Amino acid sequence: MNPLKPAMGLGVLHLFCKSSDSVDKDGLEQALIATRNQGGQVISISILGHKADIAFMVLDEDWLTLRKFQATISTCGLEIVDSYVSLTEISEYAAGVPDEMRNARLYPELPPKDKTAWCFYPMSKRRNVDQNWFTLDFETRKKLMYEHGASGRKFSGRVLQVITGSTGIDDFEWGVTLFCEKPDDLKDVVYSMRFDEASAEYAEFGPFYTGIVGELKQVLEISL
Repeated sequence: MNPLKPAMGLGVLHLFCKSSDSVDKDGLEQALIATRNQGGQVISISILGHKADIAFMVLDEDWLTLRKFQATISTCGLEIVDSYVSLTEISEYAAGVPDEMRNARLYPELPPKDKTAWCFYPMSKRRNVDQNWFTLDFETRKKLMYEHGASGRKFSGRVLQVITGSTGIDDFEWGVTLFCEKPDDLKDVVYSMRFDEASAEYAEFGPFYTGIVGELKQVLEISL
């Protein structure tokens, strides 16, 4: 089968898994190594709460690489209980950003150093009769997103936000992945940005997954 790649950017696959009594740790390690040897990135996360035990965030240009990783871990004793598929992207409201910023958004290098508090959630924009994001004119949407982005930039250095697009690919329109130094950074950035009009009036959120980033062996040790 031929490679399947976006015109620019990376495919992103979030997998949320439950463990079993027969997890093949060596098999998982080999799957991770194989993906990285092909140029992909794999982030391992130990999930807090009942929704999952372990998560993987996998990034690669080729969707086939993502699918092979998914297939392999399914044979290693992990049950995939939730997932999310998206693409790295440049927002339509960020035209003209410097090349360095553009490349950082399209081709992020993860995980960031010393940011092991992790959170993922999907979100969409509302289409209510009196709150329809997509009936607003472009300049209004651009202004609201600039204000929203300014709120996020206040957390520069504390929080790395990875915003990926999923319209037509998964159930929501964007995936939001946060890497932070401390757990309360996760709470503070999401709480602060909820007051922006773009979020307060027009955003809808899916389930939140929170956890601890680590090397696979560390994650397996504390998760199983």
